Amino acid sequence: MNIQTPVVSAPDFAAVKTKQHAAWSSGDYAIIGTTLQIVGENLCEAVDLRSNHRVLDVAAGNGNASLAAARRFADVVSTDYVGALLDRGRARAHAERLPMTFQEADAENLPFTDASFDVVLSTFGVMFTPNHERAAKELIRVCKPGGKIGLANWTPDSFIGQVFKLFGKYIPPAPGTKSPALWGSRVHLEILFRHTGSVQAASRYFMLRYRSPDHWLEVFRTYYGPVLKTFAALDTENQASLDADLRTLIDRFNVAKDGTVVVPSEYLEVVVTKAT
Repeated sequence: MNIQTPVVSAPDFAAVKTKQHAAWSSGDYAIIGTTLQIVGENLCEAVDLRSNHRVLDVAAGNGNASLAAARRFADVVSTDYVGALLDRGRARAHAERLPMTFQEADAENLPFTDASFDVVLSTFGVMFTPNHERAAKELIRVCKPGGKIGLANWTPDSFIGQVFKLFGKYIPPAPGTKSPALWGSRVHLEILFRHTGSVQAASRYFMLRYRSPDHWLEVFRTYYGPVLKTFAALDTENQASLDADLRTLIDRFNVAKDGTVVVPSEYLEVVVTKAT
């Protein structure tokens, strides 16, 4: 008897990226992103950022890590593949009179020469690339020998990690693709950066603070592209079911007892030091 091995087709990363771009271009991520500013500030301290560093912020969104680096007088290039988000970062930099460069760029195909930057940063950004291995190689490639790659990535068990897992219950991910939350796994990071140098990862928590569960759902359904697009893809019955599941998740993580939302969401603060 001949037993045929099933053929597993390679993921269609281009199609996935097109859908992701549409998701992140919808809503207004800057409304959410601004609340995460402290993560960028802490990440700059974790990599011991200096004023003489040339810094690249990858998948920068509206520029939290970019602004944090510029406040430390570094030479900063802020990149994202959604131009509207760069516009938000540009407006913030102008308001603070921080000299920075903004450039549209794909995290999996960075338009910079090898070893161009002393520090490469990404806060909750590069983790959403469909091709993890390629994105990691690009971070490594543009970083100078002896330089540092600083990342902030939601963990699989975090509140945000569980939100994305919940989305998979309603809309299964594309075949062969990996969860973004794997970037918040020490094992996965060791694999991605195994030939790079040292990898240090510390568990941190970001506190999501909102007026109420209703407020959190309103903000995320309106402004956070992945949530907006997930709800839009569902019929009325499944929308109600997802709404209920999200409220249950909020209730499980919420540490506030006064009707407000204070949800600790774990992330890994990662510092990869590239070998010389």
